[in-house]
Amino acid sequence: MKLDSIDLRILEAVQRDGRITKVALAEEVGLSPTPCWMRLRKLEKAGIVSGYHARVAVRRLAPVANVMMEVTLENHRQADFDRFDRAVATIPEITACWSVGGGVDYILRIMAADIDAYQRLVDSLLDREIGIARYFTYIVTKTVKEETALPLSVLLSTPEAPND
Repeated sequence: MKLDSIDLRILEAVQRDGRITKVALAEEVGLSPTPCWMRLRKLEKAGIVSGYHARVAVRRLAPVANVMMEVTLENHRQADFDRFDRAVATIPEITACWSVGGGVDYILRIMAADIDAYQRLVDSLLDREIGIARYFTYIVTKTVKEETALPLSVLLSTPEAPND
């Protein structure tokens, strides 16, 4: 789907405020409400807008341990990756999992009640025999930056032609 500048403004606006009203969105992007809302619905139907979420400040509710974990699998057949992927998908404390290239196979973000709960989770992963050869744990001590909005104007901009 080809996006124009108005579509990008709509996407940027709903990323900042998923509860924005039709009128406010239309004013922000410079369209009347009905065409603006129709564009948003088209973006949703195309799967470009895949959902709306609330950001919860969990540390205002309870202390939590935010942990990054590197995982290397014992074997590297597709079945090994599939088994690990399926196991990780069922564990709510694993809030993100990326398959990566380089020295490790996966990077996980885990939110646990505390370090003991994290260790119990790791022990259960190892007990499940899902192919973990080794893992490294990194405790997040301070969040410096955590954005949920994508930098669409940067990601989708076309590079400038070099001056001749």
